[in-house]
Amino acid sequence: QVQLVESGGGLVQAGDSLRLSCAASRRTFSSYAMGWFRQGPGKEREFVAAISLSGSTYYADSVKDRFTISRDNAKDLVYLQMNSLKPEDTARFYCAAGRSYNAVRTKLIDFWGQGTQVTVSL
Repeated sequence: QVQLVESGGGLVQAGDSLRLSCAASRRTFSSYAMGWFRQGPGKEREFVAAISLSGSTYYADSVKDRFTISRDNAKDLVYLQMNSLKPEDTARFYCAAGRSYNAVRTKLIDFWGQGTQVTVSL
């Protein structure tokens, strides 16, 4: 079994920043493209950002100028730096692993984390 464990969520005010972390097994980190999704109340889980094994990144239009996905190869960690947060960003954020960059961005996911809650108030 592969485990993806998210951390870093919390309650913040609009305009604040948060950095989410996703800890992956070495096998997962070295073999899979990684990404972040989010799901608000009563909504479908939606793609946020993805990063390939080579470091190429892809973002949803709603976050492309505010969020940054990165990976730390030495620590088997994936990050999502979120700046200028808005109330509409409020959602549970999920880390995900897929077979390729394209698979992740099209929600063809092999492994999901349990999620971490991000709540943005006015």
